[in-house]
Amino acid sequence: MQKLESYIHGQWVVGSGEGVPMIDAVTGETIALSDTTGLDFDQALKYGRKKGEALRKMTFQERGNMLKKLALYLTKRKKQFYEISYRTGATKVDSWIDIEGGFGNLFANASLRKLFPNQPFDIEGSPIDLSRGGKFMAHHILVPKEGVAIHINAFNFPVWGMLEKCAVNWMAGMPAVVKPATNTAFLTEAVVREIINSGILPEGALQLISGSARSILDTVESQDVVTFTGSADTGRMLKSHKRLIEESVPFNMEADSLNASILGEDALPGTPEFNLFIKEVRNEMTVKCGQKCTAIRRIIVPENLVEDVQLALGKALDKVSIGDPRLKEVRMGALVSKDQVKEVQGRVQELTKTANLVYGNLEETKTIGADAKKGAFMSPIVLREDSPFDNPSVHETEAFGPVSTIMPYKDLDEAIQLSKMGKGSLVSSITTNNDVIARDYTIKAATHHGRILVLNRESAKQSTGHGSPLPMLVHGGPGRAGGGEEMGGKRGVKHYMQRCAIQGSPTTLTEITGIYQPKAAYKEAEKHPFAYHWEDIQPGMSLKTHNRTITDTDIVNFGNLTWDHFYAHTDITSLDGSIFEQRTAHGYFIISAAAGLFVYPNKGPVAANYGLEEIRFLRPLYHNTTINVRLTCKEKVDRDQKGKELPSGIVKWYVEVFDVNAIEEEDKLVAIATILTMVQKKQTTFKEITDKVFHEALTKLTPEAKATWGVMTPQHMLEHLEESYRIAAAETQDFEIATPAEHIEKVQETLWTYQPMPKNYNFPFYEEGKLFDLKHSSLEEAKEKLKEARVSYQKYFQLNPKAVTKNVVFGELTYFEWELLHRKHINHHFEQFNLI
Repeated sequence: MQKLESYIHGQWVVGSGEGVPMIDAVTGETIALSDTTGLDFDQALKYGRKKGEALRKMTFQERGNMLKKLALYLTKRKKQFYEISYRTGATKVDSWIDIEGGFGNLFANASLRKLFPNQPFDIEGSPIDLSRGGKFMAHHILVPKEGVAIHINAFNFPVWGMLEKCAVNWMAGMPAVVKPATNTAFLTEAVVREIINSGILPEGALQLISGSARSILDTVESQDVVTFTGSADTGRMLKSHKRLIEESVPFNMEADSLNASILGEDALPGTPEFNLFIKEVRNEMTVKCGQKCTAIRRIIVPENLVEDVQLALGKALDKVSIGDPRLKEVRMGALVSKDQVKEVQGRVQELTKTANLVYGNLEETKTIGADAKKGAFMSPIVLREDSPFDNPSVHETEAFGPVSTIMPYKDLDEAIQLSKMGKGSLVSSITTNNDVIARDYTIKAATHHGRILVLNRESAKQSTGHGSPLPMLVHGGPGRAGGGEEMGGKRGVKHYMQRCAIQGSPTTLTEITGIYQPKAAYKEAEKHPFAYHWEDIQPGMSLKTHNRTITDTDIVNFGNLTWDHFYAHTDITSLDGSIFEQRTAHGYFIISAAAGLFVYPNKGPVAANYGLEEIRFLRPLYHNTTINVRLTCKEKVDRDQKGKELPSGIVKWYVEVFDVNAIEEEDKLVAIATILTMVQKKQTTFKEITDKVFHEALTKLTPEAKATWGVMTPQHMLEHLEESYRIAAAETQDFEIATPAEHIEKVQETLWTYQPMPKNYNFPFYEEGKLFDLKHSSLEEAKEKLKEARVSYQKYFQLNPKAVTKNVVFGELTYFEWELLHRKHINHHFEQFNLI
């Protein structure tokens, strides 16, 4: 029998023992053996810590783009994972939640790169002035921990459980060692194998232990982070591990909990809310066979609606077909194993000591397309506990399967009390169309739940449901739920970073953080800051403007232009008792006047005004006041290339407006703002094809030159470029565009990037793998014809600057777009023959 492999120390390995069988949940067949005997977990942790340097050095933008690339890579290969997932007992819907939900976590965390600075560490909060003079200050930074993230995961989500954690620690710059539950490790292994094959992650960023790893915590260190998902009992045992305590290792626990869903008193039978409630409970009982840490275990309903809920839920469950998860008509598959079935049955028997079984059968399950005796199948079970305040078992005993218990409440306070008796849960929900009820429940119950969903007719169509943790929200809960936090957007990333308070002068902290701190020394720019490309602008780069005197006419005209006739600007007879002494300039006029002083009029790398983040008016500014402005680069933020625009980044500029004539130093600064500009990046990928470069390259080309890729000869390459120029100049336009109309926009957008053309692309005019017939007698003639075509193209657009001509791949192009294409295209082929 084949053994499942682990991936540690940069290689795939198997244990030296006999192995533990992993069973197909549907057929009962053995899939493979899990064996970690003899594997050195201590060395695996050391390897991850050492190799983690590569992740720690990457910027947030690089890590985010890495996650995005990995998500796209895995998504293209998702079909193979579904076939494996069926063997865990999961239906297609169950598998979608696990597989594509996991990939979705990669996408979501990749997008967080936009919220972080363009460097390997983060700066948290605002600077803190520790001195009256402003020359001693503090800030907080967060740097990646130098250990490994050890993830001990549950069996129910072998893909999502891994990726929802790894996406966050990778974004933080920390490597991971993943220990999935043995029962479903074969699916985790399949995904990890593809991740490793992709080569997208730095070596050491991910290691996998496919089986038992009881000693893995014995050598953890203070820089490591341990996360656990599973039963509360196991979590508490791990949390008390001697090594964790000695090394003060952060331990994040996300435990199964007795989540409660409340039916509002207003949600009577026949209302949309009643129907939504029944549907939600049914889904949470049957999706993944109820094997979800967020599933609804306690159904809390008004006492006068217990019978209605019981009957409606029974009818809804009657429609749930059970069997082979591959079949379209099957709505609920199998539990993960027969052992799990026995455990769930045992818990149900404990609950029925006080509760009544009102739906389902513990002894018999009707299945479609599968043998109920061979697979780990189980009927949905609904219990009814009529005395939930007197019988605590329903709030303490969890049956981790398709099992839930109905219980009554008299009023909302009782419902809140019952929800809290679970002693902490990952999620609670309330279905009501009464926002007062929703508010009261949420505020009073929030202490005991990690997340609360309010469901009603307005949100239903877009609601992600009671049991769906989302990457941007905190996933965790107090008490029994473990007291931990996972995911949570930017907040979650910080769990894998070390926060450090730093103190020093503003100038020093500017250099440390990469963000200009007010009152730091300026770096006078040699030319106007707006004349620099994004890469050449540095925090602290600064410009001081000339002066401008604000006149009474300026203020009046601005009021007339904007219709802002606030009394302080227009009615000087109404200033008594106000903070104003004279006619006062509009705040937005001050900022506009400041822009007039610092804006660079010439066309340059600054592509656009991107917005305004903060603005403060420190004191009124009156007519006849003379101001000047200090413009300083505060921070740079990387930005993805989008649409038809050249690659650019965002620069945040710190704008200080000064009253030139103020006597006291503290009165000089009158306004501050942070403005954002979109600044083009340097183009360094391609050589600019000037006439000189063009002719020198052609001179180098000989008939004997060999292409470094593809099948073209030198003359074929020249005639191909000639054809491109003649097409652009409208000499050849009798062809159809090959790219479908719905894809043209995306294809054209690639012209604007600085990404090279792909090698070995088959041009639509040519038969794949074959050379076209040459039309010129020699290479030298082909050179001359190409030169003529280039000149013809240039003259055509000089005479027709607004002309649009079509390209077979990129569709209709303007002159500027043709120039982008020719730059890429000529670089591509000149590099093909080592001409540039």
